[in-house]
Amino acid sequence: MFKHILLPVDGSSTSLMAVEKARGLAQAFGSAVTLIYVIDPYAFSGVGTDFAYGQAQYLGAATAEAKGALGAASQSLEAAGITVTASLVESHAIYRGILETASAVGADLIVMGSHGRRGLEKLVLGSVAAQVLAHAHLPILIVRD
Repeated sequence: MFKHILLPVDGSSTSLMAVEKARGLAQAFGSAVTLIYVIDPYAFSGVGTDFAYGQAQYLGAATAEAKGALGAASQSLEAAGITVTASLVESHAIYRGILETASAVGADLIVMGSHGRRGLEKLVLGSVAAQVLAHAHLPILIVRD
């Protein structure tokens, strides 16, 4: 049924639960899995001469975090005998990076975690899962904490 699953990860506990769900689906359907970690390279805002230094530190820390999250998820899936491709994606909007990657790799399912934010926190921070749901043209499985 699902031949190619896209699995965006961010290292959170909800993301780890999504890895477990994707692993079960991939084993059941013999699916390949593409893991991604999306970084917004423009998320850091700074002013003046300190901007370049701060931007470099932000990108370095984000890349290290991404490698850790991708590595842990890859190990879990590969231990179950699942074919995995992992990559770091840069996109100004996280949800766009997810959807563009889904299209580029020919995914037929996206499995992702949602932090379940509500109220003011959701309004201020937004919801990547909600944006993916609103703009996707393929099935989405949202794993909640």
